[in-house]
Amino acid sequence: MQMSQEERSLMRMREQVHQARLRQEAEAALRDAGLRLDQQKRELFEQRYVQERRKIERELGQEAEAKRKAELPALNDRLRKEFQENSASGTASPGSLVAPKH
Repeated sequence: MQMSQEERSLMRMREQVHQARLRQEAEAALRDAGLRLDQQKRELFEQRYVQERRKIERELGQEAEAKRKAELPALNDRLRKEFQENSASGTASPGSLVAPKH
């Protein structure tokens, strides 16, 4: 799949914003820790912060995916039963089960 120049530009901009936010969070963590580091150690702190943050995010993503997979069979079963009942009685269509927006 080829992205247009505009799409690539948008992705680069989003990545830059994300990186800037991570740097700001690393700086805040450094301040909160009460550390006064030279430039080299500040950069190392920032690298470690980003590295550990990605690890946490990856683990949370894996946990969320595992939970989603564990809950899908019950969801599928519930929907199968709901739609089997509706198709057998012919009284309600799947679209009629959605509450109207007010």
